[in-house]
Amino acid sequence: MIKPVTIPIFIILLLACSANRKVQEVQEVPACLREKIKAMTADPSSGSPQSVTRYTYKQQTVYYMVSPCCDKFNVVYDSACNILGHPDGGFTGRGDGKMANFKEEAVDEKVIWKVNAQQ
Repeated sequence: MIKPVTIPIFIILLLACSANRKVQEVQEVPACLREKIKAMTADPSSGSPQSVTRYTYKQQTVYYMVSPCCDKFNVVYDSACNILGHPDGGFTGRGDGKMANFKEEAVDEKVIWKVNAQQ
């Protein structure tokens, strides 16, 4: 038989674990990138990015931001929000040519932000 005290303890532990996960998700996105996302979602003319995915590329952590529409470049940022290049997107779909090998060399993929998922 389950004691009446067991159920509230279980609920408290469940809530504590989910709260920790939310904090961890926020910390995975660098502050400068969170600000860029916030600014882009606030300005309807620029459009909200669709997602941000973290990768390891050439021994560094990078962030791949998918643009909201077809003819815009998708952008790769480093941890300090410097643009490293545009591996795809644009009119040709091939990016700016600076990171043509990104899809082949980027590893450790993890989606860390999606539109409407964490707003």
